[in-house]
Amino acid sequence: MKRVSFLLSVTALVLSIKADARPGDPNQVGDEVIARQRSNLEENTRGKGFGPQSPRDIDSVAGNNQVTFAAAPPYSEMNLCNIHFHKNAEHTGGQYKQYAGNGDGQGYQTGYIYSGKLTKREKAPLTREVCPGKRGGLQSGDTIEIHYVHSSARVKPGHTLGACLSDSIKNPQLRVEAQVMVLVNDANAMDFLDLTRYDMKNGFYRALTIPNNTGTPVVYSGSTTGPGYNEVASPFQVTWSVRPNILKVNIETLGKWCQGNAFDEDHAHGVRNLIVNPELLSPIK
Repeated sequence: MKRVSFLLSVTALVLSIKADARPGDPNQVGDEVIARQRSNLEENTRGKGFGPQSPRDIDSVAGNNQVTFAAAPPYSEMNLCNIHFHKNAEHTGGQYKQYAGNGDGQGYQTGYIYSGKLTKREKAPLTREVCPGKRGGLQSGDTIEIHYVHSSARVKPGHTLGACLSDSIKNPQLRVEAQVMVLVNDANAMDFLDLTRYDMKNGFYRALTIPNNTGTPVVYSGSTTGPGYNEVASPFQVTWSVRPNILKVNIETLGKWCQGNAFDEDHAHGVRNLIVNPELLSPIK
């Protein structure tokens, strides 16, 4: 019955996104590739005791995963250990429900994008892309999802998830404060450099300007993300706090951040396939 439930979930998802996919685009893999990845993930996790996974549809509270763990403390009582971002949102829901397409099958050109409209001025392209990487850069109008990663370990901000772990505590509690942003060609929009400021406060490394005006965050139990987990489960337990509304950010300021920051981040990460298998999702209370 669980297998049938999973297959029905995948079928429903494929039908719901098919209208948004771009048939004939050589940069987009077929639906069968994504379906195979989801099937492999289901096969590789069945009966092995993995905890709930991420990302998910934050508008849905359904989930059958029975693995529970204590929620991480508020981020104000943890150490900021990493900040990074993904091109397109890994989560969906709120104001970012439009599917970007299947992408290249490796986490790029896929995910979810802002469902609203931008002005012609906001979408006006720059003369070059910002934060260029091997899979391309970013332009005005693009959606990103930023992750402020926090750890209960005594660590300081640094590169990758490794900065969140410690020789003293091999299994620290982890929390990710997530915010979806839209990059706009507007000098009056939010400054990415300001949004990523941090300092020591009350004994913790603190992100000083995590947005608090983009809707009530959806809090749930999940895992780490990224396309490396499309066919295998993440073993990390993470408390997520995902804001439903987007934030418009001046694209030029993101470009400056990518030129040098404490996290050695200079390009966008790929996204993990949305988790749709109920056995890999936690129920949201």
